[in-house]
Amino acid sequence: MRDRSRRQFIRTTGLGAAALALTGISGSACSLTRRSHGANVLFFFADDQRFNTIGALNCPEIRTPNIDRFVRSGVTFTRAHIMGGTSGAVCIPSRAMMLTGKSLFHLDNLGRSIPDDHVMLPELLRQRGYTTFGTGKWHNGPGAYARCFTDGGRIFFGGMSDHLKVPVHDFDPSGAYPAENRYTAETFSSELFSNGVIKFLENYRGEDPFFAYVSYTAPHDPRMAPGDYTAMYPPENIPLPENYLEEHPFDNGEMTVRDEKLAPWPRTPEIVREHLAAYYAMITHMDNQIGRVLDTLERTGRIEDTVIVFVADNGLAVGSHGLLGKQNLYDHSVRVPLIISGPGIPEGVTMDGLCYVHDLYPTLCELLGMGIPESLEGRSLVPLLMLGRAKGRDSVFLAYRHFQRGVRTEDDWKLIMYNVGGEETTQLFDLNSDPHEMNNLADSAGHLERLNSLTELLRQHQRTLNDFCNINRTNWGLPYEKR
Repeated sequence: MRDRSRRQFIRTTGLGAAALALTGISGSACSLTRRSHGANVLFFFADDQRFNTIGALNCPEIRTPNIDRFVRSGVTFTRAHIMGGTSGAVCIPSRAMMLTGKSLFHLDNLGRSIPDDHVMLPELLRQRGYTTFGTGKWHNGPGAYARCFTDGGRIFFGGMSDHLKVPVHDFDPSGAYPAENRYTAETFSSELFSNGVIKFLENYRGEDPFFAYVSYTAPHDPRMAPGDYTAMYPPENIPLPENYLEEHPFDNGEMTVRDEKLAPWPRTPEIVREHLAAYYAMITHMDNQIGRVLDTLERTGRIEDTVIVFVADNGLAVGSHGLLGKQNLYDHSVRVPLIISGPGIPEGVTMDGLCYVHDLYPTLCELLGMGIPESLEGRSLVPLLMLGRAKGRDSVFLAYRHFQRGVRTEDDWKLIMYNVGGEETTQLFDLNSDPHEMNNLADSAGHLERLNSLTELLRQHQRTLNDFCNINRTNWGLPYEKR
């Protein structure tokens, strides 16, 4: 833990320097969980927001004053990852992993449906006496939604839509959600879903704690922020990414997926600036709506008793590496913002331990004083929240469909392997000196030992996680029907 964060932790918890020196730790997990047991939970889920789009985290080109409030009031995990995706719609398995605490290859039907024996986080909280409210995007089936929530509103069963014409359902206690009950809302999506949770917070009079799940469709395309927000970001003033390229240097297996067709090739600086400007505008508008929700939480007197989570389902390229979408394993697509704040949680702390989004499920269980179900594959982040001697995962495994596999280590080395139609490509990056993943060291003789050790680590992850591909086979990048 950084010295500044450590001093802030001492102020927050009241632990003295002598006590810290005697224990050799930077806080007390017991203190945290005592203060957060039985707390409410407000869970914000962004759609396609990459990790480096928060003003308070050294991103001066974007305005996010309300997400910045989370950074100042809680713990930010700067190396949070999704494991990847088994379909082009990466958000489906990503959201299923978070909801179930399962890893990528243990989901059912690529995450499109969630079987009864995969008890989801809001479903568990409902069983433990929480009032559970859900609004916004739900991409994992109406039946799974019905198991999770006792209340809700403005529910979007789908992946994307026109942000001014979102097809939604009102909450149905029967859990049926027939198509004939769907209607088109004509309020911008981020405002629409925020209105839903604001109404819930204003009207809630129950004695039980609540779990309020707010799942935005922003900043997913179509990139169409309201005019006032668009005006904040003139494209000509937007800096290009450090890893901007006109075109990706080789076929990664998804060069013409839907996301990549949103702009012509080559990606010119003008085109990329236009897409980034619209992307940032949507994030700032969503941030404003988050602020309205936070103001309501404070006005209703619950902010001191509420654990707040802000996270995204995946990132997005938006011009980096010549790509636009999320169907790749570069940091811009697999790293996401993840912030936790609330009672007993240190303020203004950044943690760089490696973690996954599906670590949130056991983390919230522990924070709320509940036993962690043995079926979960995520790992609680409470030790990282509170114990300075704790660290994150030694490595994270990354996968996209059947032709991209990768691994990143705690000391910031990263391997990505591709097999597209039998053509193999390997990338090796030292993220310490090359955080934008531009200098491929795979063919450097001086890094052969590193390359071999990371390849073996990747194989170990594949075996542990029951990956359906096997990089030892020359045809591992081919779909089943062509093997």
